[in-house]
Amino acid sequence: MFYYVLKYVVLGPLLRLTFRPRIEGLEHIPDDGAAIVAGNHLSFSDHFLMPAILKRRITFLAKAEYFTGPGVKGKLTAAFFHSIGQIPVDRSGKEAGQAAIREGLGVLSKGELLGIYPEGTRSHDGRLYKGKVGVAVMAIKAGVPVIPCAMVGTFEIQPPGQKMPKVRRVAIRFGEPLDFSRYAGLEDQKAAIRAVTDEIMYAILGLSGQEYVDEYAVKAKAAQAADQPKKFPRRSR
Repeated sequence: MFYYVLKYVVLGPLLRLTFRPRIEGLEHIPDDGAAIVAGNHLSFSDHFLMPAILKRRITFLAKAEYFTGPGVKGKLTAAFFHSIGQIPVDRSGKEAGQAAIREGLGVLSKGELLGIYPEGTRSHDGRLYKGKVGVAVMAIKAGVPVIPCAMVGTFEIQPPGQKMPKVRRVAIRFGEPLDFSRYAGLEDQKAAIRAVTDEIMYAILGLSGQEYVDEYAVKAKAAQAADQPKKFPRRSR
């Protein structure tokens, strides 16, 4: 119930009025039945803008850190993400990927929309990074279409580290559904799931117009952090 109050009464109208999103290809979202919406991830604002413009409810697999923050702010954040139906996923450890796949397949088995960011994390520089194969495994196992989605302009309104977004118009583009039924039964084949993932990322790239980097975003972030000089606090005299 709280999800629909936020979507249609509180948050949804506010976001539409503030950012006036240009929406393209909304007709590609099916009126019913299970499907995966796979998009780029440029900003924290993406979590709210895409669900606000969809007619159907969509469930995202959200990082567990959103549900485990300390203090009052952490509890409020956790309560908010729980209330809008987001599922916490622990991204650490060897079983993290399998846990995310199990949760995602559970959503799809109910005939619902599943939202996923194949890059696995927000882009730190606005470029599109190599996709992780979990989205392909879920699409093949569940036998559902994948609708590519591109958020355009959200990096500029709220890049990583910026708490409050700038008020500026953004665009949300949906592409034609991708059918991977020809890969049925091949979800354990590395070549097959890599091919499916790359096709999804290529479709997102065509919608977003971003520069593509054939490297995982997490690895690129770590490399950038390692290259930055360490800052030490000044000693008082």
